[in-house]
Amino acid sequence: MLFAFNPGELELRSEGGVTRLRATFPYGSETELAAGRREVFAPHAFAASIASGHDVHFLSAHDFAKPLASRAAGTMQLRSTDAALEVEATIEAGTTWARDFLAAHAQGLVRGVSPGFTVPPGGERIERRGNGVLRTVTAAHLLELSAVTRPAYPQATIEARNWQPQEGAPRSAHALARWRL
Repeated sequence: MLFAFNPGELELRSEGGVTRLRATFPYGSETELAAGRREVFAPHAFAASIASGHDVHFLSAHDFAKPLASRAAGTMQLRSTDAALEVEATIEAGTTWARDFLAAHAQGLVRGVSPGFTVPPGGERIERRGNGVLRTVTAAHLLELSAVTRPAYPQATIEARNWQPQEGAPRSAHALARWRL
């Protein structure tokens, strides 16, 4: 399984012990993984995987022993747009790892969202660029998305805050940006 990190957005809103999470993983955001190695996800790279309806989990730190939400549980929805993979999830603070994730996010310790995926045969293009290469992922099988603490890219950040609705106040929250390739 591969993991990715790209500039994106993650938004958390908490109300009554339930946190609503929104995240985006942008397509078309080229990133340098190592000297001379660049990678980018083509628009709709995850679309076929999402359309298949298979279960995808939202995890803490790529750990399947620490699930926070999933499609099968009805607590996560995914959508592929021309610009990004969009995620909406509901996280309940009913497990120790969910409480730990929410606390770490609130303290600014969780800084990224990272998808775990595999690339099927024919799902990538590799092109030479001077002394380096650019890998374009055109199709990927999405297995999970994770909240992670250390992003691969300094420009990718997550912002977290506790959201409490007030009578008559508009419902809004902060955005997060983070990704890893």
